[in-house]
Amino acid sequence: MRAERPSLIDPWPVRIVVGALIVGFVGLFLALPLYTLFAQAFAKGVDAYLRAIDEPAAWAAIKLTLTVAAIAVPLNVVFGLAASWCIAKFEFRGKQLLTTLIDLPFSVSPVISGLIFVLLFGLQGWLGPWLRSHDVQIIFALPGIVLATVFVTFPFVARELIPIMEAQGTQEEEAARLLGASGWQTFRRVTLPNVKWGLLYGVLLCNARAMGEFGAVSVVSGHVRGRTNTMPLHVEILYNEYNLTAAFAVASLLALLALATLAAKAALEWRGRTEIAS
Repeated sequence: MRAERPSLIDPWPVRIVVGALIVGFVGLFLALPLYTLFAQAFAKGVDAYLRAIDEPAAWAAIKLTLTVAAIAVPLNVVFGLAASWCIAKFEFRGKQLLTTLIDLPFSVSPVISGLIFVLLFGLQGWLGPWLRSHDVQIIFALPGIVLATVFVTFPFVARELIPIMEAQGTQEEEAARLLGASGWQTFRRVTLPNVKWGLLYGVLLCNARAMGEFGAVSVVSGHVRGRTNTMPLHVEILYNEYNLTAAFAVASLLALLALATLAAKAALEWRGRTEIAS
């Protein structure tokens, strides 16, 4: 007599308890903070919300945040593509070291990374006297904020692409080279189309982190209002001044950017699954 296979479905009390825990966790740590954020942002009405967003310092912080992201993300895309291509497709001395260095920003505190840039490019840093003599300012200016943002975000694109390229192997690239394609043609017509969804996913994560970065940027920015304050730093200043409506209003913009990034991430995952299934 054939033995019955054990059921893989948990009893309904277990499912109810686990479901309740999940819903409770999501509600407590995600839904409730978001509700509180937008409730506080609009606590004094839409007019007060719009005035807080229309403030010159707020606009300067928004523009600076978008500018930094517009510079840092493309740089990380170039680095991520190059690093993942080298690591996944070739064998070379120092490959393991390069892989370890890519993960370095994950293990170093953003505040420490910002301090490193200050020690390198600050007035009393190693390169400070040379930069001062050539009238080049990095710390407490846009270049320092970009450098700090690039450092904390550069693993995202590479870490998304490396496992995808490794799983695909090198057969298609080798076939293209045998058919006479150049290295650039092989990369553009074979490798890049195969990793486009992973690349877009990495870009989204990189952009989200670039816009929301606080620790490293806080160290190198100098908190010059209207000049070197990004949106997270501007929120901190407003909150410390007890201007809660304005602080929550600017924070709500960051939350909307995060929600938009989440929606784009879900759309990319769905599109990728649909393309694989077809």
